Formats: sequence, structure tokens, C-alpha cells
Amino acid sequence: MSAPAPDVAVTCTIDLTAPGRQVGRLQFPKITNTGGWAYSFVPISCFANGEGPTVLVSGGNHGDEYEGQVAALRLIQELDLADVSGRIVVVPVISTEASKANTRMWPSGANFNRSFPGRPDGPPNEQLADYLTRVLFPLADVVIDMHSGGRTAWFLPCSHMHVVDDAAQRRAMLEGMQAWNSDWHFLYIDVNGHGLLPVEAEAQGKVVITTELGGGGRVPAPVHQIAWSGLTNVLRHQGVLAGEVQTRASLGLADAIILDGRDPASYVICEEAGIFEGLLEPGEPVAAGDPVARLWFPDTPDRAPAVLPAPLDGVLACIRAIPATEAGDGAFALGRPLDPLELA
Repeated sequence: MSAPAPDVAVTCTIDLTAPGRQVGRLQFPKITNTGGWAYSFVPISCFANGEGPTVLVSGGNHGDEYEGQVAALRLIQELDLADVSGRIVVVPVISTEASKANTRMWPSGANFNRSFPGRPDGPPNEQLADYLTRVLFPLADVVIDMHSGGRTAWFLPCSHMHVVDDAAQRRAMLEGMQAWNSDWHFLYIDVNGHGLLPVEAEAQGKVVITTELGGGGRVPAPVHQIAWSGLTNVLRHQGVLAGEVQTRASLGLADAIILDGRDPASYVICEEAGIFEGLLEPGEPVAAGDPVARLWFPDTPDRAPAVLPAPLDGVLACIRAIPATEAGDGAFALGRPLDPLELA
């Protein structure tokens, strides 16, 4: 069992410093009506072989985002230790109870991706975030955190990143993002609060590679494929997994398009409750003022639908997947095509 920092509430049943293949769990205190001295479990696996970087791979930050969970579980099953140079730590399903319930949030209502840096004496989500912050992130050189739109939204399947201030870190993150070989990439900002897992890892100087792999409550086979091929190619790109690094060019594909979503106006919400109708699909270009969606009002069927226009020129990157809509719900997000040289 790994020895955590003295005041860390989470324990790990495997030794993350030992060589070889190990599969175990993280556990932290849980009190329920059926178990006063109980624990919550989060699976973890470690593959360590020789010298090389350490890469932390995580899925299921949000419970209803299954694309990364499947890819990470497959990695544990299929990874050959002999192909590893360094260490790969895999937490395939972070939010285990939310994954079982097919919900974004934990049963407590906590959003794990707003729990960082966490604290050892906080609620369970903050205890687990504290373990990642003070134990797993310091071990890692690279952090891969796989997301999608979950049930709520359909996002262009893509890898994405924050644009960090440090030039060397930003360049490494850009190259890692591009190594996913998705058709699209997205540059995002945090428009909905603080406490993100990627931001904490970035603050520790890590190369952070994240994704939005579709969503909408269903995972098409091509999305499973890009989740798997992208993850394994990024691991090869980082030098921790043997094999040839593929590029868009070597695959015979056109250059990927980077969409810049750093303008807060790119993120559009619904001002009223109603039934949401998307008029465009992600990937389609828009001009400012173009209708992107409509909101219908079943309680007043003689009322004309409200049109939600594009606030700026760009490309539709993400659109709401659930028709039933409350006031304040996200409607869609746009991005402006960007030359990678602008990130230098």
C-alpha cells in the first residue's frame, strides 16, 4: 500500500513507486445507513517499467461521460508492461457512483471537476481531489483527463486545452493535443466557476491533455475508436508507450482545425425554459446573427419560438442534447478557427 502524506484522507492499496503491473483501488471514508465504518472505492492501476516519464490517465471525472472510461478500462486490459518505458497510472472511473447512476454529479450533488485543490478534512469529493492534488499530480509529468458532453451536450469529438502562460508548457500541451489526431481541437476557458482538475495540474507545471469526445447520451463506435487511438497515440508521443507515433499526415488526413473558444461570448445560454431545437450540427460554420437553435414553449403554443442566434462568426463546436430546457441551461458553444502558429 502506498504511504500518502500524513494528513491525506485517501489510501491506495497498491505501491505506485513499485515496478510491474498492479491493479487496486483508492479508498476514502463513507458513512451510510447500512455502513457506519464504510469506504468508497475508486479503481486505480499502475504499469511501471524502467526509465521514462510518468503519465496519469483519468476517465469518469463526470459520471455520465463514458468515452474516456471505456478507453481507460481498455488500456488496463490491453497494455503490455513490456511496451512501457516509465510509468502509466490509470484511474479509469473517478466518479464511480455517478458513473453507475449515469449522472454528471456525485449523489451528494458535488461536481468533482469543481473540487480542486481539495482538502483532507472536506467532504468526500474534496478528499479525493486532495489526493490527486498532493499525491498523483506530483508523481506525473503528463496528465490526460478525458471528458465529453455527457448526456447534456454533443461536442465535436476533439482534444482540447487551456492556453497557459508558460511558453514551453503551452507548446508541449499543444503538441500533445495535436497528437490525439482528432479532426478538431478546441481552446477553452473556464466559464462556470473554479476548481478544475486540469487547472490544478497545469498550476503544478504538468503537460495537461484533455478531450471532449462527443456526448449526447450515446457513444458511437467511431467515437470509441478516436478515444482509443488518440489515447494510445498520445502515450506513444510522450515516450511512455512503444510504437510508431502517428500524425494526421502519416494517416493521410488533412490538418486538424483548431477552434478558439476563449471569447466568453462563444458560450450561449437559454434565457427561458422550453423545448430546445437545434438547427445546426457541430462542425457547421456560422456568421454572427445566424439562427443556431430555437426554444419552443409548450405552455403557450400560440407563442412563436425564440430564436437563439450566433453571437459571432465561427464554427459550432457544441450543442445541447437534451430538449427539455430550464432557464440558464447551456445552449451551444462556438469557436473561431485559429492557426497553430498563433499559440507559439
